[in-house]
Amino acid sequence: MEGDIRQILKDHHILEGKITDKIVSKLIGNASVIRNLHSIAEAKQKIMQEAIIYKEKEEFKEAHLVMKNANSKQYYEYSFEMEKFPNIRIKSIENLEITGLEFENNTIKGTPVTSNAFNLEIRFFHIGDEGNTDSKTVQLFVNADPKDLWKNIPSPEDAVFYKPEEAKFKDAFLDKKIVVASKRGRSHAHEGTFRDDDFAVSELPAEWSIISVSDGAGSAKMARRGSQLATESINGFFKNEEILNEIEKNIGLIYPDRSETNDETNDIRTEARQNVIRSLYKGILHTYNVLNEAAAENAFSIKDLHSTLIFALVKKFDFGYVILTFGVGDCPINLITSDKKEVKLLNKMDVGEFGGGTRFITMKEIFNDTITSRFGIVCVEDFSRLVLMTDGIYDPKFVTENKLEDMESWNAFFQDLDGNNDDRAKVDFENDEDIDTQLLQWTDFWSRGNHDDRTLAIIY
Repeated sequence: MEGDIRQILKDHHILEGKITDKIVSKLIGNASVIRNLHSIAEAKQKIMQEAIIYKEKEEFKEAHLVMKNANSKQYYEYSFEMEKFPNIRIKSIENLEITGLEFENNTIKGTPVTSNAFNLEIRFFHIGDEGNTDSKTVQLFVNADPKDLWKNIPSPEDAVFYKPEEAKFKDAFLDKKIVVASKRGRSHAHEGTFRDDDFAVSELPAEWSIISVSDGAGSAKMARRGSQLATESINGFFKNEEILNEIEKNIGLIYPDRSETNDETNDIRTEARQNVIRSLYKGILHTYNVLNEAAAENAFSIKDLHSTLIFALVKKFDFGYVILTFGVGDCPINLITSDKKEVKLLNKMDVGEFGGGTRFITMKEIFNDTITSRFGIVCVEDFSRLVLMTDGIYDPKFVTENKLEDMESWNAFFQDLDGNNDDRAKVDFENDEDIDTQLLQWTDFWSRGNHDDRTLAIIY
């Protein structure tokens, strides 16, 4: 207290000396003075408390908060880092409702509905003065959805060989289920041209089923018709019960009792495999002839109908599922084992730089002595998924051919289908009442530089 008294005297120009010492001594003994000194100390403490509150509020107001940019129509989440401001609480954020976002527990989250630069007003208070709120402004930039930059021009309905811009399908497939979605790519939608992809699913005699998928070449002016004819004609060929019975007779020779192995049984099996491939070959040749005749009838070049083609002809036997496949072009057929630990690529892929390696069912040169390598005969006791896709799915989701046989890549793909994506689009294989609609919505994913038609078929 003596120090406080001497400071007060000094502030009033009463300098140190013998007289000052006497004054200090008298004042210390004065009860009224002591009470006043206590009041001064309390006042100073209150002033400092208020000063600290103002200081911490001003420091928060002056802090440069940089919010990460959001993207329109994509889920966004940003949490304010308040560790440097332990006594500051954010009460609310004004102007946030126009963005489509919400604020809770120091976190802004949600899906912005439009792109713009938004000025957000943060309403906050200090825990030492909860009754008085203050504010500061931060800016949130919401980038435009790249999808919105692409036009979506309808294809002309009065054009020859009109084809809808999207198609979906779900049904039983043997004792399993199948879902297929096919969507026009953004590059075609931007120009108002047609979806060139196509697919066909057929239940056949003798308890066989077939799924075929085709990708019409972008350079072929009637590719939409080529892909449609390719899938329809190959499925139609195998609706012949005699052909299927012939195939089945040879299947019985390939898989009679797999425990038997000797030269004679090996020769029989080899011949039976060749016979199955001959039957499949006849189907491919039939499809080529259908396309060739269609080109002649319409005064096209067959090149105008250039299309890839893959198919899986499947039947369940007592000993397992027999899957017969064919592929020409850059569309894969993949089988995922029942334990989901292994994946097999069931067809030969025609890939090359800038699409130079792509081949089409309309190319006569594929009917050479290497065509047998395009056919596959596989038998498995069971499987979890059989997947066929065009390059509109394959390119953005797998990028390279070797990843088609990498289970980690497939696990990531199935997680994507399960909703682990920017759009949070989920395909529910358990509660699958709307699975065809869900898969069609999922195919609308954004992938920079990948805007081709997309077709995906999954047997599950």
